[in-house]
Amino acid sequence: MSEIRIVRDYPHSPLKVWRALTDPALIPRWTSTGKGARAVGFRPVAGTRFQFVAKPMPGWRGIVDCEVLEVRERELLRYTWVGAEGETPSEVAYLLEPTDAGTRFTYHHTGFTGVGGFAMAKVLGAVRRKMLTTGLPALLAELDENGVSVARGGPAAGR
Repeated sequence: MSEIRIVRDYPHSPLKVWRALTDPALIPRWTSTGKGARAVGFRPVAGTRFQFVAKPMPGWRGIVDCEVLEVRERELLRYTWVGAEGETPSEVAYLLEPTDAGTRFTYHHTGFTGVGGFAMAKVLGAVRRKMLTTGLPALLAELDENGVSVARGGPAAGR
């Protein structure tokens, strides 16, 4: 079984990082360094079914079906991931830990199986690394400590 595990330290509070990761209005802004997925129907509430919707590409319909499994606000978000119809769900976890300098964020995606799963983990891993190294830091720089978009002059969707 293959997995993706990415750990990044951000000089921002867990509240700010949590908002960037879980506010549906903000998600496309940091995922834009990948394929710019919108989280349609997402709420950080266990049992919520939602979709990441992006531009379709050859071999991919542009939709990932998900269900929120567990939420501990500002600490943990776990959800299922089904990138193709009939695919066995894999699982994604976002873990936030406060540090003296800000927040340690761990992205962990498990459940890839077989040769196809190994290949998918390689592709998704490269995209996620770019999102978490380029996209998320750029968004965090635009937010105040309460998750309000300073550059755009408006509040993030409240939570």
